[in-house]
Amino acid sequence: MLTHSVKNVLRRRLGLLKLSEGYETLVLQHFRGLCDASPSVEQVKSLLQLYVNRHYISPGQTNIDLFQRGVKCSYGPLGMELRRNLLDQWWDSVTRSRDQVFGVNTLSCSQDRPTQGPDLLKVVESEKLKQILDQQELSKEQLIQKVHVLLQKSASLRTNFLQGALEQFVPSLELVNRKLPFGLAETGLCFQPADGSDCKSLRLGASPAEVTQTSLVWFCSPRTSSQWLDHWARQRLKWWRKFALSPSDFSSSDIPEQELEEVASRGVKITYNFPWGVDTLETLWSRGDAELLQMHNGVRSKLQCRDGRKSVPHVVSVTGNMDRGVMAFLSNSLQKLRREDSKQRLHQRTVLKLHPVLAPVKVALDISRGATMELRQVCEGLLLELLEAEISAWPGYLETTPTSMEQLNAKYDEMGVLFTVVISENTLESGLLQVRSRDTTIRETMHISNIKDFLSKYISAADNI
Repeated sequence: MLTHSVKNVLRRRLGLLKLSEGYETLVLQHFRGLCDASPSVEQVKSLLQLYVNRHYISPGQTNIDLFQRGVKCSYGPLGMELRRNLLDQWWDSVTRSRDQVFGVNTLSCSQDRPTQGPDLLKVVESEKLKQILDQQELSKEQLIQKVHVLLQKSASLRTNFLQGALEQFVPSLELVNRKLPFGLAETGLCFQPADGSDCKSLRLGASPAEVTQTSLVWFCSPRTSSQWLDHWARQRLKWWRKFALSPSDFSSSDIPEQELEEVASRGVKITYNFPWGVDTLETLWSRGDAELLQMHNGVRSKLQCRDGRKSVPHVVSVTGNMDRGVMAFLSNSLQKLRREDSKQRLHQRTVLKLHPVLAPVKVALDISRGATMELRQVCEGLLLELLEAEISAWPGYLETTPTSMEQLNAKYDEMGVLFTVVISENTLESGLLQVRSRDTTIRETMHISNIKDFLSKYISAADNI
């Protein structure tokens, strides 16, 4: 990638240092409009700071800005686990919802990608570029020519997974006996051009950013492509709403004709209503057969499938932004509840009610006052048992700072922890412990031998709803 200094030299030599005044004015007006329509800046700052405090995203204003843009930021331990859970659920929903969906894995940086395109990003060695720019004897035309040659020889970064899936189409035909429909799925990092894929992501002076992207490329007969677009649009919206505390914040709509991609006949977007405005989570396109033909040099014979007619398949693409998906579920799950204590005093309770299958931590293990060494040994044994059952647990018993149970509960509620287990001297005597629910705040007494099965059944039942 180009360094900041090299980019400045390039701009000076080629006369590209400044954006046009009209363009700058348009962008600034756009952001003033966003700020006017959004809730108070302090509310948004408070929301984002909570995610930092509770280990979902790493500290730093630049990192927080990346997170709010919906691109890959530096995640904290809980944010990393939430994103992993979300990707696992996406993969299961796509590969198990229909027969004949296969996973593929393509290169993020390739020498074989096309050398032209509106969203093309190139990896250029800054030293080689600097050597060209330092040749003062070159005319502007010669300079442009040398830079053009360097770009042609440089590898391209992927901005989406479509090209890789189109490349894999012919090899995959053998798996399905040349029969339609079938799909190719992939997840991973892609690079988003500096101007973003939509106006909400636009930032003056922004550099290309990484995005955790999901992709399903569905190959079907031409006469059924519109029906398949409708099918996947319904399926995807249902999936997003499945994990939502407030499902109505997720919606889908047809993309206006004037905003369609050049090859697309129809498009659908799935959006989320953030506190600062509506942003796109997933985009679906009915793309026809032009890109598939172009990828395979127009050789129709090797692309034709057994669908009753000798025709080239049409492509339906489903592309998602899972970094923005993480942000959507964090925003959707956050609740501020009022409760009254025994002395009729009102208290505000902040709780992150993430869906049980998405919650990064299912249970926190803590100890009450008593024989600390023995209680910790019990906690360690229970922790290992839960981890072996793939139930994520938070070792709260390792905390050395004295904290009341009320403060611990407030902390765990903000972290989204499903259950808090408190092990006491009574556990040593009878095996009984206290289990508190995040969602109901009800405390139950349970035998330690039943905890693992209780959590497993609870999470499994929530996944099947």
